[in-house]
Amino acid sequence: MNITVVGTGYVGLVTGACLSDVGMNVTCVDVNVQKIENLHKGILPIYEPGLDEIVHRNVKAGRLTFSTSLKDAIQGSEAAFIAVGTPPGEDGSADLQYVLAVAREIGEHMSDYLVVITKSTVPVGTAEKVRNSLKTALEARGSQLSFDVASNPEFLKEGAAIDDFMKPDRIVCGVESQRAQDVLTRLYKPFTLNGHPVLFMDIPSAEMTKYAANAMLATKISFMNDIANLCEIMGADVNQVRKGIGSDPRIGTKFIYPGIGYGGSCFPKDVKALVRTGREQGYELRILQAVEDVNDDQKMVLVRKIKAHFGQDLSGKHFAFWGLSFKPETDDMREAPSVVIANELLAAGATVTAYDPVAAEEAKHQLGDRIQYASNAYEALTGADALLLITEWREFRVPNWDRVKQALNTPVVFDGRNIYSGAEVRAAGLTYTGIGLK
Repeated sequence: MNITVVGTGYVGLVTGACLSDVGMNVTCVDVNVQKIENLHKGILPIYEPGLDEIVHRNVKAGRLTFSTSLKDAIQGSEAAFIAVGTPPGEDGSADLQYVLAVAREIGEHMSDYLVVITKSTVPVGTAEKVRNSLKTALEARGSQLSFDVASNPEFLKEGAAIDDFMKPDRIVCGVESQRAQDVLTRLYKPFTLNGHPVLFMDIPSAEMTKYAANAMLATKISFMNDIANLCEIMGADVNQVRKGIGSDPRIGTKFIYPGIGYGGSCFPKDVKALVRTGREQGYELRILQAVEDVNDDQKMVLVRKIKAHFGQDLSGKHFAFWGLSFKPETDDMREAPSVVIANELLAAGATVTAYDPVAAEEAKHQLGDRIQYASNAYEALTGADALLLITEWREFRVPNWDRVKQALNTPVVFDGRNIYSGAEVRAAGLTYTGIGLK
């Protein structure tokens, strides 16, 4: 099959690379000339474990190409994925201008039947807008070409996207015709051969499924953070509580780890968009509004703990961050708690040195030179008054506590992800503070 993927961001590049890796001919299109030039040189715009190897292998095999011309790429394609950004507006609604612009351009240049598939996370009702954009563009040409619109939301976890695409829990496809279903059936056959299910449904249900899934996961995170905060007040240990409830198969162990709030490109944006959608329909999604409120507040929890220890005025204090990205195995800084924490500490008069294995360059786009960047974890500690564990990268899991203590001005550790044993850290002579612990 010949496939066009519009957008070479996280979703688009992973989609294009993985489809080419199972033998399809894929052209990834982007209006960003520099990004396409870099891809031609083998320079990827994102960090994702294993992605560079797949891209290089399929480029070499001739199955994966990159272009700035949608007009050229769309010729001969059976399906076109729209995988461009849908950034949140000030009111929380998803901005669809890029999705609809791509739909119009496809309508201007398509030359045969095509299934146009929204891969971007879009609100319910977007497919109808995409259909209207395509229809308007075709009518302007005086063309009677037929097409179908489909919804195929992604369920990729940053840091595990390749496995998620190649071995999906489920593939959700919203279709409106048998012809479109047949195309998507052939497209995903390489994955269903291994028993991974394709769930066909109507388009609005597929669009809602993506938002509902992310909203449920975000809800679990905020719920556990709320419980963690209450545990501290009541003298309970959230780690024991987590084990106690996680053993119930109706609840499970995933996404019930307390911390400093969720971030990234999906959960914050999708929760806001779903809340906004509800309000537009005259329905208040009260639970999800609370989820968002708890998450915003949770990003401040380490700041409150630091000020409780050192005082409200942090002038002259210096803090070391281990981790900057919103989660391990990615350089994504969107909605990262580290940005909120750093800004609050700076506003209180402190200084910050941070180390992250891959996200330093991305962090500079948001924090600039207002903080310092270390080349390794222990360098970041030099002269700091406390260590803040922000992102639970593997290399931070078993530190040399004697070395940590020697490097710090004052032996204090704030564990924002509860990855350390408080007893072990205290036995090494450091003060330890986690989330939701005694």
